[in-house]
Amino acid sequence: MTETPRKTVKNVRLNAKDYEVPYRTPVGEVIRDHTATGAYAVLAAIVQQRCVDLSFPICAPTTIVPVDYTMREGVLVYRHTASLILLEAVRRIFPGARVTIGQAMGNGYFYEVRHGREFTPADRTRLDETMRQIVKADLPIRTEMVSLNEARQIFQDNGFKDKLRLLQTWWEPFVPIVYCGDVPELHHSPVAPSTGYIKHFELVYQEPGLVLRFPPRGKPQPMRPYQDTPKLFQVYRETRRWNEILQIEDVGQLNEMTIRGGSVELTRIAEGMHEKKIAQIADQISGMANRVRLVTIAGPSASGKTTFSKRLSLQLLVDGITPVALSTDNFYVNRADTPLDERGNYDFESIEAIDLGLFNDTLEKLLKGEEVLTPRYDFQTGMRRPKDKWLPMRLEPGQMLVVEGIHGLNNRLTEAVGDDQKFKIYVSALTQLCIDDHNRIFTSDARFLRRIVRDRLFRGYAAATTIETWPRVRKGEMRNIFPYQEQCDVMFNSSLVYEQAVLRTYAERFLLEVPQDHPSFVDAYRLLKFVEYFVPMFDDSVPQISILREFIGGSGFKYK
Repeated sequence: MTETPRKTVKNVRLNAKDYEVPYRTPVGEVIRDHTATGAYAVLAAIVQQRCVDLSFPICAPTTIVPVDYTMREGVLVYRHTASLILLEAVRRIFPGARVTIGQAMGNGYFYEVRHGREFTPADRTRLDETMRQIVKADLPIRTEMVSLNEARQIFQDNGFKDKLRLLQTWWEPFVPIVYCGDVPELHHSPVAPSTGYIKHFELVYQEPGLVLRFPPRGKPQPMRPYQDTPKLFQVYRETRRWNEILQIEDVGQLNEMTIRGGSVELTRIAEGMHEKKIAQIADQISGMANRVRLVTIAGPSASGKTTFSKRLSLQLLVDGITPVALSTDNFYVNRADTPLDERGNYDFESIEAIDLGLFNDTLEKLLKGEEVLTPRYDFQTGMRRPKDKWLPMRLEPGQMLVVEGIHGLNNRLTEAVGDDQKFKIYVSALTQLCIDDHNRIFTSDARFLRRIVRDRLFRGYAAATTIETWPRVRKGEMRNIFPYQEQCDVMFNSSLVYEQAVLRTYAERFLLEVPQDHPSFVDAYRLLKFVEYFVPMFDDSVPQISILREFIGGSGFKYK
């Protein structure tokens, strides 16, 4: 019996109204026909709690949420589309060149263009002009669904070995491929319908490549001035060299090594690199021990600061220095005096939530060798405990004060201590593993997965809760941490090239707990699709002192 084709779909909800639309109508047409033109172009849509292209067909009752540049999803669509335009521009000017994406920096992405000679400022100018021509031409960006074998042949013909490697563990029978001009790309995430949507961008020469910069979210112009971040870039280059030594620069290469049984050796090498770097930092501090008395450690959420500080302390002991921890947690002001954020909630991440006067007075006296009573804070009552509950503390010869916290790089926290007496360390998970040559793993997503797993295992928070609170965490980082990262004396990259393969087993399980009708499902679905790229790796070979153990458990260190 032949099923009668459906002619229309009822109960398609958009802007609080229900519509009946022809079966398989592209979501972009529904939005165009039933939404007034706004200040921002609609780049994509959220349908069934999933961010999709505007070409996505409506086949069943659903709710549509237009996605523009004021939304996080819109920013990702804009950036992905701009990156496709850059790749097409490179193809036109430097046929056969290899383009590789790198670190996020300057509100953009760093790229290297390898075309047989050194990349120059003049090359940047040519690419900029060509990109603007492509945007002006408003070329359609099309997506095709092809068989797995056909996709492999397409990428074989174009010399994209990175994508061929990724497809070796692709279990779906079909593969979505997106075209901007003649460049085929794996369709990892939604893109705008055409090149004309990307009106604002900037190319900045950054030896040995360039930075493709994007406008601030919700503010398409003007562009903020480019700020060089030499220390961050140095760490990026160092990590890239490590990955090249390991011969693992993309997910496909990691999957190949996992499948052929090389995960144990890979884990040992990656962890050995961490230990070597931590030892070098300890030696650097030891070499200045005649003047440095205070070490501060700062970094964003889930960067592994606590485990790093414990491992650094071990290396300092090897160098004959006894570290003494001083927690900023005990220096919070009483809850009634805590500043409020723009929503009227307590802003515990504000530096004003710390009693800076008392903290600096304590630092000053400790570094003079005086005995000091240090406060104790009761988080249940939100009050500082009475002075008779405070604990005495003195810094003895051969001891060094270590302070870990999000404000460790902000001079206001330690203004009573001279710069020559401080050594400031910035810790973050700056992953340099890429999905493929043209698609990066977001640094924030690497930390996001860590936090989701840790919160679910040890803090009693479901993944949905962690996802809901993440934007506030990120906002605090943008205000309290990232502006100060270049003020550090040294940066430590806590990412491990293999960690997503280990985290997949945990993250996949916890993300699947998120209800599909929950607002956080949009991000949960995106992260689920991301972890599916990785061949799972067992955690047996992850050592007890690994930073990763802070998030998956089994650490040899004790945490609060």
